[in-house]
Amino acid sequence: MKKVLFNGKIYMSKDHFAQAVCFEDEVILKVGGNDEVLAFAGDCEKVDLEGKTVIPGLNDSHQHVSMIGEHMAQAAIIGSSSIDEVITRCKAFMAENPDLCKHGVRATGWNQDLFITGEKRYLNRHDLDKISTEVPVVLSRICGHILAANTKAIEMAGLGIGSPQIEGGTFGLEADGYPDGFFSEFATGMVSSLIPGLSDDQVEALTLKAMDYCVSHGLTSIQSNDIGQCTMGDEKTFAMFQRIYSGGGGKVRYHHQLCFRTADDFRAFLKGEFKNGVYKCPNWLNIGCLKLFKDGSLGARTATTRNEYLDDPGNFGVEAMSAALMDEMVGLAAENGMQVITHAIGDKAICDMLDSYEKVLVDGKNPLRHSIVHYQCVDEAIIDRTAKMGVLAQAQPIFLTTDIHAVPSRFPEEMNRWFLAFKSYLAKGVTVAFGSDSPVEDCNPFLSLYCAVTRKDVSGYPDAGFFPQECIDVATAIDCFTVGSAYAEFKEDVKGRIAEGMLADMVILDRDIFTCDPMEIKDILPLETIVGGKTMYKA
Repeated sequence: MKKVLFNGKIYMSKDHFAQAVCFEDEVILKVGGNDEVLAFAGDCEKVDLEGKTVIPGLNDSHQHVSMIGEHMAQAAIIGSSSIDEVITRCKAFMAENPDLCKHGVRATGWNQDLFITGEKRYLNRHDLDKISTEVPVVLSRICGHILAANTKAIEMAGLGIGSPQIEGGTFGLEADGYPDGFFSEFATGMVSSLIPGLSDDQVEALTLKAMDYCVSHGLTSIQSNDIGQCTMGDEKTFAMFQRIYSGGGGKVRYHHQLCFRTADDFRAFLKGEFKNGVYKCPNWLNIGCLKLFKDGSLGARTATTRNEYLDDPGNFGVEAMSAALMDEMVGLAAENGMQVITHAIGDKAICDMLDSYEKVLVDGKNPLRHSIVHYQCVDEAIIDRTAKMGVLAQAQPIFLTTDIHAVPSRFPEEMNRWFLAFKSYLAKGVTVAFGSDSPVEDCNPFLSLYCAVTRKDVSGYPDAGFFPQECIDVATAIDCFTVGSAYAEFKEDVKGRIAEGMLADMVILDRDIFTCDPMEIKDILPLETIVGGKTMYKA
């Protein structure tokens, strides 16, 4: 049966609004004025919006939904203002959840850049020994690229004085050569794997809970990297999402982003799931792209840079994948018609990825829409080259909340001027798709929209915004979270706009995002989230 939302402010495109929209069986049939749409619809269900604002369903271009769920079963250390607060929160979690912690304590979210009392530094084994000396304790930084482990975890990993480092990662050493509890990049697996994961049933239940959180904040599509990241392994993770969606349990549209550590693993996938996988509802669940890692993170100082970090002389970051392996993986993807998206934050990592992508362009074009995820530390020449090659930027505005406190001490001002410079990216022709990288940051898209429009952290710092000439208007920010993200997954013909023939994915807001004080954007909540014409969330 047809349904009409009328008497509203319905966003169609910049400076273009309608009053009413009619949809049926997942598809939008008519958009326009009240009288026009109501006459078209005839006898149908009618909802008076009473002037409320409606925007297209928001599309997170990069997150990890199963990890969002798993973090819901961990100590909540995000937002801790000191090392002591991290310790206190973990000890309280252990006391309240003895069964979850009997084999160890795992959590993610500490951020030394936001510590305001005590020492402002990375955690070490001595800090975590205050949580427990009986079970392993592994606490990841908010970026997910470094972690701290206690002495018990170091002992269980078989590490000691003289233990060799591993390729693609590092662990720190004390003066006598004993590990200090700091682990970066691929070395993190040496200790994180010591703590048993959740059961498969728990992971599935928490993934569904995370999807509920997504739709409650206006997300109707997520492009999620769970293969290669989920604790229960790739085969079970594929099966879990097939089960969720074949049973009608998925409330949000899901696009797979797939990680593989080796070329052989990727080849096996190409011969198996990629070739033989059958998805009966491709608008709800589909195989997407290959996801690679080129470097680390800015906060961890493991993003690879052409110049050393100002606050860490001699450090140029950590390369997560060699140029040879990167070229092999990108080449395999190109041979099989598969898009590649690559985590690259530092300017050297981004340049290296452009070099790799350039080798598989077709007549100078990028038909597979290869993309760089994060795309943070750039200069004008890098932006121009990215635009010329047609490489996409899948960026996270919410990273400004944390990184505006870090980059001034890391890089010279002339480089910081281009940091997440969305207005310049777009003006120069780079296609931008917004996301969150959640659980690294909150997947609530209104926090990201706020950051893109104001270039401030959630407290309103700095007053004028961080390089405010790069602020973008609300409509442009929404388009990056809808049209841009749809383009990144080759879905721009069916989602991203409230228009005839498009999927009926819409969000009814509790205030007018186009006219409210920009400082209020972060506080906006959906009154209703509609996916495929069905209400998936209602306040």
